Amino acid sequence: MLTVIPIPAFQDNYIWVLRQEATTGVAVVDPGDAQPVIEWLEQENVTLEAILITHHHQDHTGGVAELIERYAPTVYGPDNPTIEGIDYVLRQGDECEVLGQRFEVYTVPGHTLDHIAFHTPGTPGLLFPGDTLFSGGCGRLFEGTPEQMRTSLAKFSALADDTQVFAAHEYTLSNLAFAAAAEPNNAQRDDYRRACEVARDADRPTLPTTLGRERSINPFLRLDEPELRRTLATQGESGDDAAAFATLRAWKDRF
Repeated sequence: MLTVIPIPAFQDNYIWVLRQEATTGVAVVDPGDAQPVIEWLEQENVTLEAILITHHHQDHTGGVAELIERYAPTVYGPDNPTIEGIDYVLRQGDECEVLGQRFEVYTVPGHTLDHIAFHTPGTPGLLFPGDTLFSGGCGRLFEGTPEQMRTSLAKFSALADDTQVFAAHEYTLSNLAFAAAAEPNNAQRDDYRRACEVARDADRPTLPTTLGRERSINPFLRLDEPELRRTLATQGESGDDAAAFATLRAWKDRF
């Protein structure tokens, strides 16, 4: 069974450590900074066996070269030759085995064009979406289009409600503030926001979330909700789901 441990990095990143019970090898997801990873590995007296990369942004890859030099892990990542050190390039439908656990790969462009996500099937499943899906929100569109992001998020729709979502940033409270503007009368979201405020006051992560929760509170997964569509109409949207998603993302950008 995999245990997932957060290592905080920079202002609001999480580098996720994957640890298998009764073993001394671990993997990390999106190590933007090597130093906190090295400190954690030395403290726990374990070895870095693998790195999983979701996309090319520096806050997700900046520590990779130093970790390779120090530990020589196997590196899995997206189809992007500008990311140095990848041993196995992964695309939609590919699988890899890390720490004895099977990972399914989704190609999820939107935030960037090279973006992939990793999912472990099981009960519960584990999803590492990088900057595609956040609790209460989704990634900013630096390279992709709104329709690409909408399609990417839809790839997660077949996953079970209890799937644990290990997003790469602690953006939850700011996302929920926007969600309250987009869909004001959502009691589940308000209860969740209060729980997240308690967590952050205690310096605890709000993550992981679950896909079931996100379907209940995340406006980017709730385009079929009448109240949300009425609110989007006040932002000038009167089209189909693609137009609604584009309006919602543009609104969030300036919120």
